[in-house]
Amino acid sequence: MSNPRQPAHPIDPLFTERWSPRAFTEEAIPESQLMSLLEAARWAPSAYNIQPWRFVFARRGTDAWTPIFDSLVEFNRMWSQRAAALVVIVSAREAVFPGKTEPVPNASHAFDAGAAWASLAFQAQLSGWSAHAMAGFDADRLRTAIALPEGYAIDTVVAVGRKGDPAVLPEGVRARELPSDRRPLAESAFVGRFGAQG
Repeated sequence: MSNPRQPAHPIDPLFTERWSPRAFTEEAIPESQLMSLLEAARWAPSAYNIQPWRFVFARRGTDAWTPIFDSLVEFNRMWSQRAAALVVIVSAREAVFPGKTEPVPNASHAFDAGAAWASLAFQAQLSGWSAHAMAGFDADRLRTAIALPEGYAIDTVVAVGRKGDPAVLPEGVRARELPSDRRPLAESAFVGRFGAQG
């Protein structure tokens, strides 16, 4: 079956083949495989190479899983219960920049953490796994569950698993279990000023 997502300009198929499923098998992920995904995330670019991201992870079936899983909203718990692992991506709000001795606010901490998430997601795709980032969680409960220091922001929780049969999902969710399209590039990329077309 051909990929229904077709780019308007030449790109590597990795970018159109990767998507965020909710249907997972219950296959366990070996710790070494999960470490490979986190290793890819570690190599993401960041401003001044500050690397503000940190990863708190738990594989399903371990003691670390339940506190993180329980912090998710009910909808996300419904489908992510079959995931092999959950990864909380957080980032330091402050950094000591080159030539400085004191920490100051790092305006790009969330942007840089997003680069780490993308690196994890693409490595998952290359490795035959899938990753789905979530914003639906109780931030206060999760912060307590993972003993997160005050200076860190919670950016996302990522479910990692082997893509499964959509039949495991409730009917209303099952219908959405396919790769989503993107708006045309001309609606996102502008020449010289916002909204200007070439």
